[in-house]
Amino acid sequence: MKWLLILLLPFFSFTQNLNNTNSLYPNENIFIKYHDKWGRNNYKKVVKEFKKSPLSKGDIVFLGNSITAGGNDWSIRLNYPNIRNRGIGGDVTEGVLHRLDEITYYKPKAVFLLIGINDLWNTSPIEPTVDYISKNIIRITQEIKKKSPKTKVFVQTILPVEKQIYRVPINEINNFLKSEESKNSYSIIDLHSFFVDDKGLIIEDFFSDGIHLTEEGYNNWVKIIRPIVQSIK
Repeated sequence: MKWLLILLLPFFSFTQNLNNTNSLYPNENIFIKYHDKWGRNNYKKVVKEFKKSPLSKGDIVFLGNSITAGGNDWSIRLNYPNIRNRGIGGDVTEGVLHRLDEITYYKPKAVFLLIGINDLWNTSPIEPTVDYISKNIIRITQEIKKKSPKTKVFVQTILPVEKQIYRVPINEINNFLKSEESKNSYSIIDLHSFFVDDKGLIIEDFFSDGIHLTEEGYNNWVKIIRPIVQSIK
């Protein structure tokens, strides 16, 4: 009996670790208010994929929605090791809040956050409010720093979109994030300003459909953030 227990101990340890790891991810029955139907299903699908390929200690994490997800392998793009993509198509600020446990558990060197456009896009430019979206983004940064104090957090401003009805709320959120930078433990990367012309309209070569990026758009993004990523030790 004693020998049987000794033999089973590694199995019990493995099972316990697996259960502990699973607890880092949102329950499959979770309901995120501002997900649309497609986004809700995709969220569950991609979270399952994340479970199969968890982060490692000290990774750099790109966190966001389909715009981040569409960058695919950011390590290759930036020629820098151990960058992990945690973008989920259709995700919203609340969705990110509910999946931060995995991020903070593995204590990443840095997190590059880009989120918020789907909160506006999935319902209307006024619901949820600019205040709700802005404060959720701040909450994300605060949760990361609270549970992983050494992680560097970079907040990237929401990119422009072709539909002008979203121009004002996007600018209001971005301006709020810039104004709160000095009061919080994150650094702003003003992506938005590199994707608009002098009239504040999208540079069309960077966008495939008025919201998602072309390869040229991703190359522009990489050009902006490469020096920042390369400076992370």
